[in-house]
Amino acid sequence: MSNPTFYHKAVLLHECIEQLNIQPSGVYLDATFGGGGHSGEILKKLGPEGKLIVFDQDADAKRNAPNDERIIFVPENFRYAARFVRLYKLGQLNGVLADLGVSSYQFDTAEKGFSIRFDAPLDMRMDQRSLLTAEKILNSYTVKKLHEIFEQYGEVTNAKTLAKKIVEVRGGMKLGTIQEFKQAIAGCVYGNPNKYLAQVFQALRIEVNGELDVLKEFLQSITDCLASEGRLVVITFHSLEDRIVKNWMKNERFEEEDHYLNQIKHEKKLKVITRKPILPSAEEEKQNSRSRSAKLRVAAHL
Repeated sequence: MSNPTFYHKAVLLHECIEQLNIQPSGVYLDATFGGGGHSGEILKKLGPEGKLIVFDQDADAKRNAPNDERIIFVPENFRYAARFVRLYKLGQLNGVLADLGVSSYQFDTAEKGFSIRFDAPLDMRMDQRSLLTAEKILNSYTVKKLHEIFEQYGEVTNAKTLAKKIVEVRGGMKLGTIQEFKQAIAGCVYGNPNKYLAQVFQALRIEVNGELDVLKEFLQSITDCLASEGRLVVITFHSLEDRIVKNWMKNERFEEEDHYLNQIKHEKKLKVITRKPILPSAEEEKQNSRSRSAKLRVAAHL
């Protein structure tokens, strides 16, 4: 395996491995391979008969894949995971892990356009084969659509004012780089500038990559791939993801609890293992600042 420090230290590593309850001859899935930190630990627990299928749409991630016949690397978005589980005839899965955090490598690679720290093209694509970029969004979306994105995906306080400002500015110039964008919206920044811009960039990144729709599609399809007592282990990094995962594990729906929906009976497939999310230890937070917002939730197939 090549040096995975390009990516990041795997968050809640030991907690994930413990919750996966790995059987040496089992079949496991890592939805977000990244630097391979979680996968490496899963492989240590697997015997020669065990199998691990991993996904990462970032072409750079494949260099972290070990030369191990027990592993199948799929260079695709994990929304298609269930499809590939069937394609490779892997049967029912004993455990599924999804670490939903954007890797340090992606944040630290300037040209990917994820970070407010660099000047770079407004890209933000996790998969370079995709056509939608942050630049396209900022230069073509309506005020209404921009308002919705910033409000829903970034929880930006003055989302409507920001949307109007973007549309006003782009009438006289094209927004092509991070620096141009930051200068254009400087007058709209509310409160702590770094926090504000982080929320704005989060909203754009989620829209570019369809992250919440991907997560919902993944949870729905992969639940049916779990074996009896198979574990679903998910790490989230912001409240939007966490709400989706929590609702799915508890009710197998994405909406908040609704009296009408709760009256509609459906056969439950999951039982919640973690009543409250598992959080990083104080020691881990100290060693890895990006673990601070992480929440680990676990469910098992009935």
